[in-house]
Amino acid sequence: MKAMVLAAGQGTRLHPLTEVTPKALVPVSGRPMIEYSLLLLKRFDIRDIVINLHHLGSQIESYLGDGTKWGLHITYSQEPELLDTGGGLLKAKRFLDDGTFIVINTDVLIDLSLSELIAFHNQKRAAATLVLRPDPLADQYGSMEIDSDGRIRRFLQARIATEPSLPTTKLMFTGVQILEPRVFDHLEQAGAARKFSTTKDTYPRMLIQQERLFGFHFDGFWQDLGTASRIKEAEDSLAAGRATLHYL
Repeated sequence: MKAMVLAAGQGTRLHPLTEVTPKALVPVSGRPMIEYSLLLLKRFDIRDIVINLHHLGSQIESYLGDGTKWGLHITYSQEPELLDTGGGLLKAKRFLDDGTFIVINTDVLIDLSLSELIAFHNQKRAAATLVLRPDPLADQYGSMEIDSDGRIRRFLQARIATEPSLPTTKLMFTGVQILEPRVFDHLEQAGAARKFSTTKDTYPRMLIQQERLFGFHFDGFWQDLGTASRIKEAEDSLAAGRATLHYL
């Protein structure tokens, strides 16, 4: 299985740090944050990885090289123009379209069993499985709802019909997902648009078209690393033993 780590963002919420350092290389407990995603993938023997680059991308490429230091094989997808998640995935299609693949945001710290995620995805015969978690601020960041089988019934404002008596659970996206190559058919429906979002554009459209979108309900440790305060929260949790990353 292959993977893509999304690392092209400008990291504006981490200014002034990211004026001279790409977000992916901002340290978190002594490691550049992108290392956590790479080590998680390696722990589950996913070693062929593509990383998209834009803001200060040459620093990321210089630091990681071809991945040999970590026992990985890393290639890069250069984005002279920032393409957002949908455009970035579509640009990397040639690397990813030969089988099931995982996508991880670089600014996510998560103690996740990828083998359990993959087994769930395969069992559900999903086109896309998003790792979702409960959060009291889910609506603020963009919530979705799954039924008791894990099928996504609402994605942001898009909804598919369900029986009124069927209970759903409101969750939010963690930034980790597993996809089938047929997702590229939906990405290509964006037409001439080069820059577009999977969560705002592609997945709501897939939901309405009755594609098999599933949510993997995750209750373990997760932390967004998008701001300095959230990085500190993660570092404090790890230092105090309130959180453990079993893949380290």
